[in-house]
Amino acid sequence: MTESYSRIAVRKIAGALGAEIDGVDLGKPLDNQTFAEIHHAFLDNLVICFRGQRLTPDQHKAFGRRFGSLNVHPYAPALEGHPEVMTIFKEKADKANFGGGWHSDMTFLETPVLGSMLYARDVPPHGGDTMFLNMYLAYDALSDGMKRMLSGLRAVHSANKQYGVDGSEAAKLNDQRTMKPRTSAEARKEVTHPVVRTHPETGRKCLFVNRAFVERFDGWTRQESQPLLRWLYEHYTRPEFTCRLRWETDTLTFWDNRCTQHYALNDYHGFRREMHRVTIDGDRVF
Repeated sequence: MTESYSRIAVRKIAGALGAEIDGVDLGKPLDNQTFAEIHHAFLDNLVICFRGQRLTPDQHKAFGRRFGSLNVHPYAPALEGHPEVMTIFKEKADKANFGGGWHSDMTFLETPVLGSMLYARDVPPHGGDTMFLNMYLAYDALSDGMKRMLSGLRAVHSANKQYGVDGSEAAKLNDQRTMKPRTSAEARKEVTHPVVRTHPETGRKCLFVNRAFVERFDGWTRQESQPLLRWLYEHYTRPEFTCRLRWETDTLTFWDNRCTQHYALNDYHGFRREMHRVTIDGDRVF
């Protein structure tokens, strides 16, 4: 525990980002000082993990609402009676998983989300970890010339590659017993966000592009965009920008979607995995 905290204990899990938080029961109401320390740890570490939390869906949602209003995913299934609780699961016989690639959540929205709280209900005895990466560090590592070039660019984001009628995410899951996202022609809608985003709370700059939802740069063709996008995707996935989180049942992990990406590893075939996700609405990116 550092001197910055008196109500919680914070233990970093990697140099780039990530910390485990001890000393708090998220199933109980949080006093303002404890919440303020959790919020500080969240902004400081980008990904925070709470072990041994026994949460009902209502308690899960209540913790999320301390940070803002809750999002309802337009395409993914939800827990019955709780539209704000997205269910992410893979059955024993299934091969594909949800979120199996580097991405930021739902950047296809005009107002991208603040972050997501993923709660482990049923995890395999091994495998099924989640990788995270720090997009502040990815930006900081760019040359001054690259920073200048990217500063004026906007990227076009869309859900079409994932949730369109021929979307890859829906296609790989809908042939299985696992969760089945909804597909829609509405997924073709495009929005633009700056390639370099300034975090609304920390004021730090970070890269804000991801392979799952970016189509091209605004004003560029797809063909023109691909070389630079491929370079950025390779750059920001450098190992020194990442951490790896090992799940246990009743673990809740909260990540800042404004400055991180994540990757759900699919290395637990023959075992079941079920997670519940609450996502918090964010701010418009200018």
